[in-house]
Amino acid sequence: MNPMEQFTVKPAFGLDHPLFLLGGHPIYFTNQAFLMILVVVLSALFLTFAVKPGRLVPTRGQSMAEVSYEFVANMIHSATGEDGLKYFPFVFTLFIFVLASNFFGMIPGSFTVTSQIAVTLALACLVVGLVIVVGFMKHGLGFLKLFVPHAPWYLLILLIPIEVISFLTRPISLSVRLFANMLAGHTMLAVFGGFVVSLGAAGGLISGLAIAPMLLIVAIMLLELLVAFLQAYVFAILTCIYLNEALHLHDHH
Repeated sequence: MNPMEQFTVKPAFGLDHPLFLLGGHPIYFTNQAFLMILVVVLSALFLTFAVKPGRLVPTRGQSMAEVSYEFVANMIHSATGEDGLKYFPFVFTLFIFVLASNFFGMIPGSFTVTSQIAVTLALACLVVGLVIVVGFMKHGLGFLKLFVPHAPWYLLILLIPIEVISFLTRPISLSVRLFANMLAGHTMLAVFGGFVVSLGAAGGLISGLAIAPMLLIVAIMLLELLVAFLQAYVFAILTCIYLNEALHLHDHH
């Protein structure tokens, strides 16, 4: 059993023929694409039908939808102020997509979309791209003041390049944080799952030793559920912090 096999991107439903050619390269409908579509569709359906009745006494589904709405709204308001609430749809969509992708990856036999660096890097580049657009739309060329910290002029020669490099590396740090956490956790689950199978198949007294890694799997699974939520939260709150810098530059923290 190869613990890294679960991260393999391959054609979905055994469709070996490419959908089309792009620049001479075949483009397939993969398990990664299928899970991303599934996450988007199911999340949209749940949020739509959970709040559609608009009951005075909410159901569990409606309560979950309302709590997630208020949670993200409060997060944006605390990080960016009133100006940032106009970007609520973007941050809320990002948070729900990452959270649902993380949770779907916990289902046995599923595929963890956020364990792919291509996906997390694309999301991170989208966030930083939005920050740049918002910054220039609000401040014009004054947005470049973001890279000029409050410091004596003779230190700016060193600090400005550091600020620029730090900003340009944000997509890497933002994407690797999510990708690495999901990859490491699922790899641990697969490794200890292999221990359970191997010890159970050994027979005799050795089979009883399979209980230890089995209990450890349960503990790691609970930890992974917490990590799945925390990583979605971290991704969303860092997005809010970056937006706050674009909106207020050095004037609001």
